[in-house]
Amino acid sequence: MRTAVLLFGMGLCVLNVTSSLKICAFNIQSFGEAKANNKKVMGILLKILSRCDLCLIQEVRDSKGEAIQALVKELNRFDKSNSYSFVESERLGRNTYKEQYVYIYRNNVLTVKEQYQYPKLEEGSNKTDVFSREPFIVRFHSPTTLVKDFVLIGQHTCPKTAMKEMDELYTVFKGIHKKWKTDNVMILGDLNAGCSYVTVKGWRAVRLRSDPKFRWLIGDEQDTTVRKKTNCAYDRIIVHGREIISSIVPGSAQPFNFKENFHLTEEEALEVSDHFPVEVDLKPNHRYLLRHEL
Repeated sequence: MRTAVLLFGMGLCVLNVTSSLKICAFNIQSFGEAKANNKKVMGILLKILSRCDLCLIQEVRDSKGEAIQALVKELNRFDKSNSYSFVESERLGRNTYKEQYVYIYRNNVLTVKEQYQYPKLEEGSNKTDVFSREPFIVRFHSPTTLVKDFVLIGQHTCPKTAMKEMDELYTVFKGIHKKWKTDNVMILGDLNAGCSYVTVKGWRAVRLRSDPKFRWLIGDEQDTTVRKKTNCAYDRIIVHGREIISSIVPGSAQPFNFKENFHLTEEEALEVSDHFPVEVDLKPNHRYLLRHEL
């Protein structure tokens, strides 16, 4: 009997370490054909992305649509213990400069339930078009975690209008809450939420900050930039909903400093991106995992 209890306890410990779900957001700074064809850069990207069960990639700039396909193909070769798929937004931008949002996820642990491209305002509308790149929103089902269904709102703000865009994400949240009837929402991405792009006075007007129901998991003091001379919390993860908030692994929300972890020079790291990814872990559902894995 004691042996069975001990084995059960050991099983829980192993699951606790290995089976939380890691969600990441990474601005790969102008990811396109050139980076996809750079073996050294791709090698580092594969090591970064293989740490994540789900990753929102921003600044995908590839009109042919081949760079992401190549990245996911290589990721499946690199990490044979998992199977990766992706879902991508439209090409977004107000002029000839266009970007895409892409969610890369392990389809052996996650499924896409719904996706929604936040609409651009119609011409002639009396409202102000706040977003330079409208949010891309995906609802995921996750059977292995305590929170089974959650929504990710991916956003890359324009630096000059970062505070207005962050405030407008509150309106986006309200619309999604009404549309999909869910509280469990995570807003993530390069919000340019630091340094010269934000002000103390401006923060007071950002509804995501003033509403206590939203938890900012990446703090103002954290550095999500690669360059040593900068120290800015541009990239953020914000959660709403009792269930998802209680599912966060304490202390897991942080930037991932791939420069230090992979022993790169600043120059080598900047070939990959000028941003670090940000990440957070969701607690596993031990009952599900014990039924299916032990």
